[in-house]
Amino acid sequence: MKNISIAIHGGAGTIRKDSLTKTKEQEYKQILQLALDAGYQLLEQGATSLDAVEMSVSKLEDSHLFNAGKGSVFTANGTHEMDASIMDGSTLEAGAISLVTGVKNPVQLSRLVMEKSDHLFLSGEGAQDFARSVNCEFRDEDYFYDEFRHQQWLALKGSDTFQLDHSLSKEDKFGTVGAVALDKFGNIAAATSTGGMTNKMYGRVGDSSIIGSGTYANNLTCAVSCTGSGEYFIRGVVAYDVSCLIEYKKMSLAEACTEVIQYRLKKIGGDGGLIALDNNGNIVLEFNTQGMYRGRRSVDGLNEVIIYQ
Repeated sequence: MKNISIAIHGGAGTIRKDSLTKTKEQEYKQILQLALDAGYQLLEQGATSLDAVEMSVSKLEDSHLFNAGKGSVFTANGTHEMDASIMDGSTLEAGAISLVTGVKNPVQLSRLVMEKSDHLFLSGEGAQDFARSVNCEFRDEDYFYDEFRHQQWLALKGSDTFQLDHSLSKEDKFGTVGAVALDKFGNIAAATSTGGMTNKMYGRVGDSSIIGSGTYANNLTCAVSCTGSGEYFIRGVVAYDVSCLIEYKKMSLAEACTEVIQYRLKKIGGDGGLIALDNNGNIVLEFNTQGMYRGRRSVDGLNEVIIYQ
């Protein structure tokens, strides 16, 4: 079989063994494995890397455990505003959406933007109007309601404080989901999706929908999907920075990911992580937090899901 591979993430942050019960840990791992296998099976069947990352991210969006799609956190107004993006490494084409409400799978909408519109980035009501025009699947508010997310919001409601996801303290919780994949044709792709920050205000947009910051793919270098303190990932243009170090500094994938996450991002005060792969099937899962929900699978038999450092 051709050299196919895939990696996924469900967010990084202060994730310690004592913060999850055995039952909850197993629940996370089951969903991660489900998403990983769904994307990999498409690759085995000859599907494209775009198909695979869209499928894996959709499966994570369908779970209430992750801050994307169904599990999206509440905004200051008690609504859900979702961001997503996808990129094709073979053509450098991309699609992105932000501040979208009611769309069941934002990552699918981002691909439709790439393939069915004349634009790359749509937001808010305009993105939702486009979603309806291409028969995107919508859900009512009840679908996105999760009691744990609601309690998170109630604890902050009425304050100027916002909260990221997946940790014990408000400063370092990142619940974004993403995937990167290599198909049998030698093409790579990346996709990322998030519900943003709990109690976020003013139409805040993070890095997940920004090509080059939260998502990037280029057959010549790598595919990257990020999760972390979005403002810092935007300032560091993190996903593209990894690609640049490979292209211009001739670093390996591992060297570039380490340089960006452990040094460059930290230098400006950012934390989080990323998943990346290249067109040789090499996979890197790099983060500077205590944990990251992650998984990887490749043709050589590698198949694992991991949570802690």
